[in-house]
Amino acid sequence: MTVFTPRPDLWTLDPGVLHLNHGSYGAVPRRTQDLMAALRTEMDANPMVWFRTVADRLTASRLALAAFLETDPAGFALVPNASAGVTVALATLPIPAGSRIVLTDHTYGAVRYAAERAAKAHQAEIVIVHIPLEADDATVVSLIAEHLDNASVLIVDQITSGTAKVLPVDALVQAAHAHGVPIVVDGAHAPALIDAPAAAGADFWTGNFHKWPAAPRATAGLVVAERWRTATMPLIVSWSEYDERMPERFDMQGTYDYVPWIAAPESLRVLADLDWPTRRPQLTTLVEEGARILAKSLGTGIAEVVHPPTTMRLVELPSSVDLSGGDALKMRISRELKAEITFTGFEDRKFIRLSAHAYNSLADYQKLSEGLPRVLA
Repeated sequence: MTVFTPRPDLWTLDPGVLHLNHGSYGAVPRRTQDLMAALRTEMDANPMVWFRTVADRLTASRLALAAFLETDPAGFALVPNASAGVTVALATLPIPAGSRIVLTDHTYGAVRYAAERAAKAHQAEIVIVHIPLEADDATVVSLIAEHLDNASVLIVDQITSGTAKVLPVDALVQAAHAHGVPIVVDGAHAPALIDAPAAAGADFWTGNFHKWPAAPRATAGLVVAERWRTATMPLIVSWSEYDERMPERFDMQGTYDYVPWIAAPESLRVLADLDWPTRRPQLTTLVEEGARILAKSLGTGIAEVVHPPTTMRLVELPSSVDLSGGDALKMRISRELKAEITFTGFEDRKFIRLSAHAYNSLADYQKLSEGLPRVLA
């Protein structure tokens, strides 16, 4: 196994807890927390000055985050989360009555709800394409392409939330556009997990910075293709609504708390200090080894769904495990094992989804594997 030195000292996470689910809510580094505290002190010392000067700070942050994604800053806006980004896209695209909004059965729940709301508002049809868990890229593209006739929009995950599956976004962009269909890419998990994640050619791409970039929560980006920028508006009508420039009209949403957006680049500096291009493949190796240890203790296996590799893995649960009370079971594991994990499922299969960051170590997975079989029995 690649030598890996964990850095829990960079975070304020409780050392008595096994934090094995970074992919849900992330974890904000100590340095970023300190900057946020200083910014809030400054804001509350003189709110008038803060709100008069916050626009320039937002511009600087937005440019830094766009550069991190290697995307055109003229088409990059700040939004609270990827679900908001998808909702903006659906509010922008023309969806004729009787047309199709095409999703897959790996689509994140909140995104599916947003699509269902749009379909109801426009008298459109929702089409959900079944993608087998272990389907290869060519199969994924073929299955989705079969349903693009009369489609007004295709929505796909870049890395699926529930199943940790990397979809062939570039090929799906080509397939959608070959049918004249706009494509919205939900890249919620993609920033810092894959290189240049803002899918080139997608009509809309959105991704969260609170996951692997470890930025404060409620920080996400929306990348809009040039043809849609004039029509793309924020969900909240505020003074910035009438700014002619697409990114700037998203910046100022009244008395919103802008501290997370302004502080987000500090987390990117933490990643740089960690030498993230080297650290990330080490984390991939770490979570692979951790998944093997856990699967062995449970007498199961690891779902083979990830290509290219990321720092998320699915460990199959024994068929006897009942997840009908999943939240209660997670709370019991939290209470008895001092471990934070998440369960997921697809079709009739049940999994633990492991996701790692630089504060994790192999000992975390070994400790979980020692106690989990007892709790699940």
